[in-house]
Amino acid sequence: MAEQTLTDISELLNQEKWTRATLNSYTVKNFEELDSILERVINDGRQEEVLTECEEHLQHTKNSIIALYISGILQISRQAVNDTNLVALINIFVDNHKWNIVAYLANRILDFGENKAALRTLADCYNNENQLDKMYEIWERLIRVDFDEADIVRRLAERKEEQSEIEDAVEYYKKALHRYINKKSFNNLREVWHKLINYAPDETEFFYHAESKIAKSISPERASQLLEELFPHFKNNQRWDTAVELLKRILHYDPKNPFARKEIIECYRAKYEHHSHLEEYIKLSNLNQSWRNVHDAITDFEKHISFDAGNFVYHRAWGVGIIRSIDDDAVLIDFARKRGHSMSLKMAVSSLDILEKDHLWVLKSIWKKEKLRKKVKGDVVWALRTVIRSCGNAADIKRIKAELVPSILTPNEWTAWSAKARNELKTNPEFGNLNDKLDHYMVREQPITFEEKTFNKFKAEKGFFDRVKTLDEFMDYLEDSGIEGTDTQYFREMFDYFVGFLRSIVTVNEYTVSSLLLVRRIVARYPYLHPGDVSMDFLPLYEQISDLEDVFRNIENTELRKEFLQNLRRNVSDWADRYVQLFPYALTREIIYELERAGHTDKLQELFHRLHSNYRDQRESYIWLIRNCYQDKWFRDMGVPFEKVLISMIHLLDITYRDIDNKRDTTYNRKLNRQIHNFLFKDRHVANYLAEAEQASITRIYTLVSDVKDLDPSIRIELKQLILDRFPGFKFYGEQETETVSRGFITTPRSFENKQRQLQYIQEVEVPENSKEISKALALGDLKENAEYKAAKERQDFLNSTAARLKEELETAEVMRPDEVKTDTVSFGTRVHLKNNRTGEQETYTILGPWESNPDEQVISYLSPLGSKLYNRVSGDHLQFEINERKYDYVVERIEAAGF
Repeated sequence: MAEQTLTDISELLNQEKWTRATLNSYTVKNFEELDSILERVINDGRQEEVLTECEEHLQHTKNSIIALYISGILQISRQAVNDTNLVALINIFVDNHKWNIVAYLANRILDFGENKAALRTLADCYNNENQLDKMYEIWERLIRVDFDEADIVRRLAERKEEQSEIEDAVEYYKKALHRYINKKSFNNLREVWHKLINYAPDETEFFYHAESKIAKSISPERASQLLEELFPHFKNNQRWDTAVELLKRILHYDPKNPFARKEIIECYRAKYEHHSHLEEYIKLSNLNQSWRNVHDAITDFEKHISFDAGNFVYHRAWGVGIIRSIDDDAVLIDFARKRGHSMSLKMAVSSLDILEKDHLWVLKSIWKKEKLRKKVKGDVVWALRTVIRSCGNAADIKRIKAELVPSILTPNEWTAWSAKARNELKTNPEFGNLNDKLDHYMVREQPITFEEKTFNKFKAEKGFFDRVKTLDEFMDYLEDSGIEGTDTQYFREMFDYFVGFLRSIVTVNEYTVSSLLLVRRIVARYPYLHPGDVSMDFLPLYEQISDLEDVFRNIENTELRKEFLQNLRRNVSDWADRYVQLFPYALTREIIYELERAGHTDKLQELFHRLHSNYRDQRESYIWLIRNCYQDKWFRDMGVPFEKVLISMIHLLDITYRDIDNKRDTTYNRKLNRQIHNFLFKDRHVANYLAEAEQASITRIYTLVSDVKDLDPSIRIELKQLILDRFPGFKFYGEQETETVSRGFITTPRSFENKQRQLQYIQEVEVPENSKEISKALALGDLKENAEYKAAKERQDFLNSTAARLKEELETAEVMRPDEVKTDTVSFGTRVHLKNNRTGEQETYTILGPWESNPDEQVISYLSPLGSKLYNRVSGDHLQFEINERKYDYVVERIEAAGF
């Protein structure tokens, strides 16, 4: 069947070649028949052979319709951005005005995804056939994939305008404006600018953003010109604040602009027409004198004009006050703690800050505290707006807290309130981030969209990989929102940032490689975004990398690292060697899995031996490999003795302890130390090995463990006990036996385990809980009066001292088992029967340690005063002694082993 398909295609190509069928004989049905043949080719898996035959045929018959069509469909079906043959075929039929075939071919291309050339062709078809509604529908699709198209966007806007759909028209005009800016087509963008002035003049944030782009890409003079044309709307509507802002922006580009300088004075006169000293302050600031720097003049004027009767001011020593009067050069102010204070105007301007009537400090002065507290708690948005504006329209969470706690909210109230506030700052379009300080918030004049907020964040990011993360978040937003396409100027600017790294390659580094991987990922999802002047091939770029390890190590994004490894696997012949080389910089199971799946167990074994021979310097990689792979089949097949693994891990445990003590990469070594500790002791690999190993191996492993200086002594004791359980007469290297029991700290196995659990509970439960308590207390502020903080710190001191004492006791403790008790003398673990010669009664005492002592049950410690007197006595001994001025007279009658 497959061979017949190849034969059929060869015959079709030959028939067309020799009969030279005319274009007029072709119909849509002919292409539908070719589609049936293509379906057979794909089902048979013979695409490559057919494609090769068609390409060869085109070398000598370049206008072969069959070869162009079949090869074109096969190429585009592989998601390759290569529509050359189909576009050439479309042009043939366009030249012959076969519009039905042209439409069919365009739609076939679109079956595989949006395509600029196909959409443009299809729109032309509908235009030629006077199907205008369909043409506009195709145009709407076209502008979502062709970011350079501006004229069609404008025509769509004009159509919406004609249909009185003004809101949609404005959105299209905005899009057209940005595209004309990119094309540097000033005349067109100016016409669109005027359309937007007519329909959406109050969207100043949009105009400001566009103005800054115009100044950068065209010229500051053009930006200034457009602002002058926007200005009359606000002047005519007496929107003086916005009018002044526009004039300031014009003067930023051209400080000597006579129009702006004249108009700003007029705006100030209109805005402050009721101010008693208006003209005096204009004159004083020299605002109307061309020789004075305009920005300095504006600053002086605005500072002076703020001083008027009824306005609020702030002094760093006297707090908030209100201006009662200004008489010539004298300003009379009522401060809460200094009423009727008079100072010169010059002194007032230099020492006082003007506060708006809705400034938080003013509200604190004129509202009752409970009223303000209730308002802040009940209206989070109002409170945020008030605080942020009071801070000069720029505040971070720390500053917001400082303004509210404890003067309005208590620390506990802040905890709940701040959670709501953070959510509002993140989601409420009224709030935005400063471009140069992402953790600072501002109040927006117009609501901000998520796209714009993301774009602002992208621009403010300093690091390349921070920008990668921001773009990924935006892509996730598109997917989660179900938004088809990337029809937003903000997205295109972010995308173009990474494309720029591929357009000007000097040295291939982590930024170049990451840009290629990111752009490839986006183009795979949106093929129409393919930048035609940039190669998307991985191998040529890879071959230019001079230091593979350095480039890979510096790729900070996990997904991009993963994609880099996948591309290595697909494109590089010696990928297995490169995987081994890069493993220390990508501790991931995927590398192990791919090598194992491809049968490269030799490479895995090479990786182990390479890391083991240098485990001190490659400690993190070696530890990861042991922890994650020691039970894998390829690892077991190496036949590496587990003792060898344990020895290297114990050595690394000691090394990391020493590095921590020496303050060398402390955080890094603590992490590794914890991982090794868990592997060796928590996961019981050492204990399990000692439970089965021969005595010679046990000696080696235990000696290494006992030499680890900072290891918890309880672990050594537990391992020692385990060894003694197997080999009661085991000789521990470096330890000497004594004939008599030491008067050191002796305890029972049960007590020892209980104390171990107590220490573990303190370290793993109580200490972390206490740390959380301290953190919460710190958040309350004002440590001097913070009872919660003091209590938490006292608790911390208690826990630390208890843990230290327990560790020391466990280190010095000697565990005695029941079968080790000797009854020839009174000693640990014995029960002694005494005759009290003073009373004639029988007394019995069990001799144990301080941890087991319970005098009410006649269990005494061998370290207690009475236990010490009885210790080492034998049956028949007559004892007379005095303790705390009390005399004792005993005869030892019998000694026996006590059960414990």
